Amino acid sequence: MTQTFPPDQRAARLSIAFINWAHALDHYVMLIFPTVVISLEAVYGRSYSELIALGTASFIAFGVFSLPAGWFGDHWSRRDMMALFYGGCGLSLLAAAIAPNLIVLACALFALGVFAAIYHPVGTAMLIEQASARGRSLAFNGVCGNLGAALAAGITAALIAALGWRGAFLVPAAVCLVTALLFLRMVPRERRMAAGRRTVADVPLAAWMAATIFGLFVIIAMCAGLVFNVLSIALPKIVDERLGGDVPLIWVGGIASAVFMCGAIAQIAVGRLVERFPLHVLFAVIAGLQFVGVLWTAQAAGKLLILALAVAMAAIYAQVTVNDLVIARYTADAWRGRVFAVRYFLTFLVSGAAISVIAILYGRGGFDLVLNTTAAIALGFVVATALIAFLVNGVEKVRGRAVAPAE
Repeated sequence: MTQTFPPDQRAARLSIAFINWAHALDHYVMLIFPTVVISLEAVYGRSYSELIALGTASFIAFGVFSLPAGWFGDHWSRRDMMALFYGGCGLSLLAAAIAPNLIVLACALFALGVFAAIYHPVGTAMLIEQASARGRSLAFNGVCGNLGAALAAGITAALIAALGWRGAFLVPAAVCLVTALLFLRMVPRERRMAAGRRTVADVPLAAWMAATIFGLFVIIAMCAGLVFNVLSIALPKIVDERLGGDVPLIWVGGIASAVFMCGAIAQIAVGRLVERFPLHVLFAVIAGLQFVGVLWTAQAAGKLLILALAVAMAAIYAQVTVNDLVIARYTADAWRGRVFAVRYFLTFLVSGAAISVIAILYGRGGFDLVLNTTAAIALGFVVATALIAFLVNGVEKVRGRAVAPAE
């Protein structure tokens, strides 16, 4: 028997489907270049450290422009901002595909970062507003983003093999532009605009505690951004260099994609765990696992490298889901776009720094120095999450054990 839903519920489900697809595309398009750059070494006769630096402006824009994106989403229309995301990413990828030289390519990548920055502050706030089961919805949304990241290396390598490096940009450009048209046609404008959104958080905090936790989240956002982006951006090259043997590029992309898939599995598990354990405790535990995974990766080589990377990537993506849920729990809907904007501004602003970190440290000490430095940063993440867990534990006990840890 076919299940039917009320019109409002059907509209919400359709909107969430587009948001999930946007998350997959967002991570996919931002991780095209780290695989393309391996091919460009032969095309332009430049070193990896020189070419990877071309993506610096793109990743900086990915962070910086999340601030105005979150503001426009809260004050204007989250739906229209998402349409701009799809269309802008498509046009930027098209420009990258036809770029006649490296300067134009860098400019196209910068534009891609500007439009890709829209998704996280706007799409996440839109999802939380419409989802009836936040934990599972955010977990599945996280899986979609992870799949985009996971498939980026493999699909990009396959497209390069079939169509050349320009085809690696051209095909996703067409996908984004078609999706933009479908989104505008199928997703209606939201009925409740900025003035109608809630101004009280699910769990209100005292002013001093809110300020302290905000400060800790600043540290978390910066540490998370560096760890996430160093591993994500450098992953294809880490596999290429440290796996051992002369591994073809298409195999490098496939192995990198398999490692990213471990993050998807972790996020599915987290979607269930948030319904059983307090968010703040789960957050701290996953932060510790992330540190262990990165430290292990710094020491591993050969087949053990794949296992170490799998643990690190699983924890990296699991913490993203729990991070979003913690923010949603303690932030009112009217402010979520801007709060997520600040979080992703800091997280992705250091993406540009991550590229510089990779380029500088790799040139001085290879991936041993890159990964050990990343492990030290991950340790700062552990300390900050442990402090948050300590602060909010008392508040949650007062609130009462009858309330679920993730609503």
